[in-house]
Amino acid sequence: MFNNLWVEKYRPSKLDDMVLSNDNKSYFKSLKDEIPNLLFVGTPGIGKTTIAKIIVQDILNCQYLYINASDENGIDTIRSKVSSFSQTKSIDGKVKVVILDEADGITLDGQRALRNTMEEYSGYTRFILTANYKHKIIPAIQSRTQYFDLTPPLQEVSGRVVSILKLEKIKVPDTEKTKLVKVIKDNYPDIRKTINLIQKYSATGTLTITVNVDTSAIAKVVHDYVKSKKLTELRKHLIENESEFQGDYGALLKHYLNFLYDNTELKEDTKRKAIVIIAEHLYRDAMVLDKEINAFACFCQLSDLT
Repeated sequence: MFNNLWVEKYRPSKLDDMVLSNDNKSYFKSLKDEIPNLLFVGTPGIGKTTIAKIIVQDILNCQYLYINASDENGIDTIRSKVSSFSQTKSIDGKVKVVILDEADGITLDGQRALRNTMEEYSGYTRFILTANYKHKIIPAIQSRTQYFDLTPPLQEVSGRVVSILKLEKIKVPDTEKTKLVKVIKDNYPDIRKTINLIQKYSATGTLTITVNVDTSAIAKVVHDYVKSKKLTELRKHLIENESEFQGDYGALLKHYLNFLYDNTELKEDTKRKAIVIIAEHLYRDAMVLDKEINAFACFCQLSDLT
């Protein structure tokens, strides 16, 4: 049944197939022979690399160089491959483009060298950078690019998933429709992860969602421990039951934030302080090596509010 992965089978090759906001889609349609340097930022799985390739292959139809900057991230790559490609005119006279995928993985020395390359060869070459974390791109490069947050609208993501199920002729029982909505929301905005999960749940030809994490119940358990200040017991419980939230501590913090926001028993001032604390640790979650310790530190701080 599955000769191809759905994420590859339904990977967009045209701009109209992309799941984008109307503003972003209209802007990219307006691109012709000349484009600015672009910086695409957003969480994994939203189509940053795909839209970059659509721009060079379909919209501009130009000569381009693609580099996965998470693998080739040093100054030598910039000086040799990128600079060598950038310093000459294209054969057809069109602008050339360098795609630096996952550019937030480029070393500081590499980014400084890239800054100079972008400026020196601006007459011939443009740059499209993709990144999961904008703050890891140095200001000198940010100022030389137009920044786009490519987070797709939730409704459009839902439409894409439903259309794939229809094209694959997957039966969707009424009992699974609510679960499907929850899977989409819980994994939003990661389209790639959502499609992979839906393919997994459709292996029999009928959508059967066997794993449907009850995030509200998990958040309630966390809150009871935090409220009673039983933090050592909370940490033990979470480590032993990571399968309940798939070991995703960042997602756990988000679910707990939503739980607190909807909790009518909490005072508004307490909610505000709690949200600020969780937001800070969500920011750290993107950078720390041990996400479990980061989450536990967050719960320790939150316990002081109760």
